[in-house]
Amino acid sequence: MQNFYEATVTRQPYPQLTGTIDTQVCIVGGGLAGLCTALGLVERGVHDVVVLDGERVGFGASGRNGGFVFGGYSLDNADLLRTLGRDEGGRLYRLTVDAVDLIRARIARYGIDCDIVDQGVMLANWFDDPSRLDSVRTLMKNELGVDWEPVPTGALRERLRTQRYYGGLFEPNAFHFHPLKYVLGVAAAASRGGARVYERSAALGIARDGAGYVVRTAQGTVRAKDVVFAGGGYARGVSPRIERAVLPIATYVIATEPLGTRLPDAIDAPYAIYDTRFAFDYYRPLKDTRILWGGRISVLDRGPDAIARLLRRDLLRVYPQLEGVKVDYAWGGLMSYARHKMPQIGRDADGVWHAIAFGGHGMAPTTVAGEALAAALAEGRPVPDGFAAFGLTRTFGLAGLAAAQLTYTAYQARDALASCRR
Repeated sequence: MQNFYEATVTRQPYPQLTGTIDTQVCIVGGGLAGLCTALGLVERGVHDVVVLDGERVGFGASGRNGGFVFGGYSLDNADLLRTLGRDEGGRLYRLTVDAVDLIRARIARYGIDCDIVDQGVMLANWFDDPSRLDSVRTLMKNELGVDWEPVPTGALRERLRTQRYYGGLFEPNAFHFHPLKYVLGVAAAASRGGARVYERSAALGIARDGAGYVVRTAQGTVRAKDVVFAGGGYARGVSPRIERAVLPIATYVIATEPLGTRLPDAIDAPYAIYDTRFAFDYYRPLKDTRILWGGRISVLDRGPDAIARLLRRDLLRVYPQLEGVKVDYAWGGLMSYARHKMPQIGRDADGVWHAIAFGGHGMAPTTVAGEALAAALAEGRPVPDGFAAFGLTRTFGLAGLAAAQLTYTAYQARDALASCRR
């Protein structure tokens, strides 16, 4: 089974790097973090930029995810505020809200056709416990100045035809779209602005060269004044100091067959949905009446058939009336996580800039990272102080992966126990 996103795009090919070239900024990684940095530089008048990707633009998590665009990071907002305090935590959160607006503006500015559905996102309560929503809404309103709209159980069940949910919170300044089409649109905009994008040009190492750096690939070399490392879960052996701070974690997505008139029998709403469990489902209706359904994280990068079986079961658990639905597409992918669940944005001891570890909540934060690094490189502005609290914390390889799987399994058990009590 193919990735639905890859099956529904027309790619503009970019060349492979050969020979030696010079540039002001070399960006390693052609996902959203790297491309948003490139576009941010171009928009600030820095056009001498090179982007290297080992596969093709958007190959990793940037082109495989659920397509949700909303505020916040993988770290829970309450934990963000607890760690940084109200002022700095609120500042970092507001950067993601600004990023949502910037993504929306770039779609319009550059004419990116990415199937945007600007109809909000629903947080549905899996548990028969109103306090789960009340506490979230109170924190968002009182601490972050954002008022998510409460939706009673009856009203939600008129739109999402399942008995699984007990009301919800609606986030209006949010949307969903085809993430790979957006990634390709950002790449095209950066390229039109002068950035040079190279595919199938994996960086093999970054080395100091006087006042600058040399980035080697199999067929070529880039000499740059500055280097940005923006590799995700697939980056290996390029910058060990940075890579050892990242856990590559797999997650899974399916897309059903087109449902036609059956779709509103289950989902009669245009928005995207996720739920209040730690191990939550996330899903959205597509314009061709498919349902795109994602969930589960694992250290195992399973094959398409196993993913289809697992996620189809999850879908039918919520919408049993869709029994018999076929899965047309199933895929997995590796996300990069930090132990502290926050992106790592800054500059390491070797002077290499980095934007990594966006976890399962990357659309807005990758844009935040791109803006922060572009402003630092083009204007000399410091990266927001709050990110320094979430540095390049070692993940300890296989031991870290085992710990992550155990943590996820424990939270799944906790969610299951709480569900049984309802």
